[in-house]
Amino acid sequence: MTATTDDMTHGHVPVAQAAQPAAQAHGQQHPIKLYLLVWVLLFVLSACSYLVDYFDVQGYLRWFLIVVFMLLKAGLIVAVFMHMAWERLALVVAILMPPMAVLVLMAMMAWEGEYTKYLREFFFG
Repeated sequence: MTATTDDMTHGHVPVAQAAQPAAQAHGQQHPIKLYLLVWVLLFVLSACSYLVDYFDVQGYLRWFLIVVFMLLKAGLIVAVFMHMAWERLALVVAILMPPMAVLVLMAMMAWEGEYTKYLREFFFG
């Protein structure tokens, strides 16, 4: 069935155009290749995290690497599997800013704790 100019002027919609909104009602579909790529990246990051233990890395470098790999994996999961990469910026900021603020406050408390320990050792030890 093809649409003629007479059908268009009287408000008739061709069948092909009427089926488009029904197909779009299911939401946005993402290619399976993206999900497979993220799974591979998660596997590689997990392997790197285990290699830190395997090669017996010690000290601050060990914890830095473990935290970096953990944050990268969490970021991938949140961005792709929780669909945050396709959300509005306001929603992303509203969800991600409180944990970031907590991390900043934790870093400030750790720094203050080290400073207090230093002062106690300097004056009392």
